[in-house]
Amino acid sequence: MLYGGAVPPYLDVHPVRTDLTREVVSDGHQQELAVQDKYGVRYLKYWFDSASGKVFSLVEAPSAEAAIQVHREAHGQLPDEIFEVEEGL
Repeated sequence: MLYGGAVPPYLDVHPVRTDLTREVVSDGHQQELAVQDKYGVRYLKYWFDSASGKVFSLVEAPSAEAAIQVHREAHGQLPDEIFEVEEGL
C-alpha cells in the first residue's frame, strides 16, 4: 500500500508546460513539502513526462481543496484535474 489510509489519496494532473525541466519540477515538489503539514496533506510521489510537459502527483489529503491549497501557497501552479483514487490490488 502506497498510502496510510487515514485520509484519501488523490492524483492530480498539471497542465502542459513546455518550459518544464526535471529541476523545475523537483523544486516545485520541494516547495510543496515545505508547506504540506500546514494543510494536513502529504505528497507521496510525482511523475514528470518531459515529452508531453505534464506532471502527475500522488497525495494524501483530507480533501481535494486542501491538496490544491498546498500548490497555491507553494508555487501557484494549480492542477487542471484532481481525482480521489483507490489503490488497486
